[in-house]
Amino acid sequence: MSTFTLYPMKEIRVIIPGEHLKFVTDILDEIKVTGYTIIPNISGKGSHGLHAGHPMFSEVDSLTMLMTVVTEEKVELILAGLKPIFDQYTGVMFVSDVAVSRREHFSGPSQ
Repeated sequence: MSTFTLYPMKEIRVIIPGEHLKFVTDILDEIKVTGYTIIPNISGKGSHGLHAGHPMFSEVDSLTMLMTVVTEEKVELILAGLKPIFDQYTGVMFVSDVAVSRREHFSGPSQ
């Protein structure tokens, strides 16, 4: 019987207004994360009330969630890079412990 070997990593989820998505992806690209998933037009309720997931005029008018999985070493760099956006604008970030079966997909070729 074959089993998966799991490797500890960190998942970062960022929920921001769509107009700030490029700022976040630029930070992640600069830090050289191996990939991320973007989910546009999300809905939810938080401290600013209910937010519908459909854009009124364009996708930049709605909330967007971006998810990435990285090595622990990259977490502080990402948090420092994203700090300015959370200092000025609405949004939330979650950092969670996760385990992956294909470490090389998330840590890059040098690790």
